[in-house]
Formats: sequence, structure tokens, C-alpha cells
Amino acid sequence: MSFAKDYDELRDIRFYEPQRITELLAARRRRPFVPSDGRLMIVAADHPARGALSARGRADAMASRPELLDRLVTALSRPGVDGVLGTADILEDLLLLGALEGKVVVSSMNRGGLQGSVFEMDDRLTGYDVAGTAEAGFEAIKMLTRIDLDDHATVSTLETCAQVVTEANRAGVVAMVEPFMSRRVDGRIINDLSTEAVIKSVHIAQGLGASSAYTWMKLPVVDGMERVMEATTLPTLLLGGDPTGAPEETYASWKAALELPSVRGLIVGRALLYPEDGDVASAVDTAVSLVRPQEVVAA
Repeated sequence: MSFAKDYDELRDIRFYEPQRITELLAARRRRPFVPSDGRLMIVAADHPARGALSARGRADAMASRPELLDRLVTALSRPGVDGVLGTADILEDLLLLGALEGKVVVSSMNRGGLQGSVFEMDDRLTGYDVAGTAEAGFEAIKMLTRIDLDDHATVSTLETCAQVVTEANRAGVVAMVEPFMSRRVDGRIINDLSTEAVIKSVHIAQGLGASSAYTWMKLPVVDGMERVMEATTLPTLLLGGDPTGAPEETYASWKAALELPSVRGLIVGRALLYPEDGDVASAVDTAVSLVRPQEVVAA
């Protein structure tokens, strides 16, 4: 089974041979979700489907799909990078380019809460479901779980996420929950990144579903991470977010948090795909060196 050599061929495959996606999924070279060294480095690219195209203060940074794919292919090619998180459109483009071979793949579930919309908290399942994730042969499914105590839509989101956690655990698919205590301020959803709020979100999120055997946490790096990680025994990946400060400060905060109990690695998107200096490979290599200090990164 051949892969697309460029974007013109990728577009032709999507037009003339859409069945090739199913064929490539069936033939894809897979690997266990948990690597032998117990550390994970995942690149995230599920932002565009929520209408969130900004990075490093540039509002349309992720508007070009070929540019985003170029950055993702570069990131996935670096030593020590285990896999990628994305929606079906992005993951299947990467599949057609051959970039998912031997990689962990995390599907993105709920993209209904479009950024800036009046229904942003009513975050329905409009991406992958557990059945689609299992059929594709992917290893995990991720759900954003925002909790606004003043918004009635929150309970619907919690119910949906709980159902997904239950289904994923029964299917042996990793259910990755990304919780935030959130609120609407001047028409925008703001995530509360205080230590106390993150701790509360962890306790709510890890109680979702009829089993937690395959449940993982995806948590932001905030002040008081020692207290945050005392809130859970579940495996945890740290969320890189879209930092605005100096890269050195960001990397230092990641490094300290990676040494805490239950933390198993990083899952980072815009901070690595759109670094301040534009050097994706270097940014990814730096992140890998924090997750796996022993990793020898090829030039």
C-alpha cells in the first residue's frame, strides 16, 4: 500500500480513492500505547476543529492545512516522539502521508463547543466515538471536560464524557480526560488555572464512568503541581498549552512537573508546532529531552 508523495496526490486519493484510508488503517503498523520506558511524548493537533486557529498571538497561525501538516510530519519524525492527537481529518491526512506508521494515535472526541460560541459549554460529541476509535485501530480517545458551575450545559457534557469513559474502559481503549473548572467572562470561556480549581477538576473528572482501569488524566502545568498530583493516582500527561512567556520558563516548568508521581509524559501542540523561533524540530527535541533525558536526538 503506497502513501501520498505530496499534497496534490493526497487530494487525488481523497477524490478518487477514499477507500484507501480504510485500507491503510487496517495495514497500519501499530505499537503499544505504553512504551517500554514508561514515558510518552504526544503531539496534539485537534485545535482547528474547535475553530481555535491561533498560536503565539497569531490569530490565523493554523489556517493553512499543508503548513500544519508539514509541521506535524516534522514533529512526528523526531526521535522520541511517540504519537499524535487529532480529529479524523488531520489523522487521516497524516495516515495518507505515511506519518502514522509505528505511532500511538489518540482520537479527539468532543469538538462541538466551538471557541467563542454561545453554546461553547454544550460540548457535544462531534468527533470520534469509541467505536470509531477502535475500528480505526487507534490506541486512545481524548475528551475535553470543561466544568462551569453556572452553566446548565455542563451536566450534559459530564454525562457524555462519563459514557465515553465507560465505553472506552470496556473496550480496553485508553480514555484520556482533560478537565478544567471554567466560567464565562465577557462572552469568553476562561479556564481557572488556580491550584485549587485544577485539584477540584481532577477529582470530578477521575470519578467519571463505570471504571477507571483505562482512564488517564491530561492536566495543565500550574503553580502548586505537587498538590495537584497528590489528587490522583491515575497516569497523567501534562498539557503544554499555548504559552506566552519565554520558552526557557515554559520548559523549566515542564521539567519540574515531569518529576512528580503519576506524571508519564507530555502532550503538547501549539507550543511545539509553532515555536517562537519557528524551528519545530528543535522545539520538539527539547521537549523530548525533558520527557526522556537519556534520548539521543539525531541532528
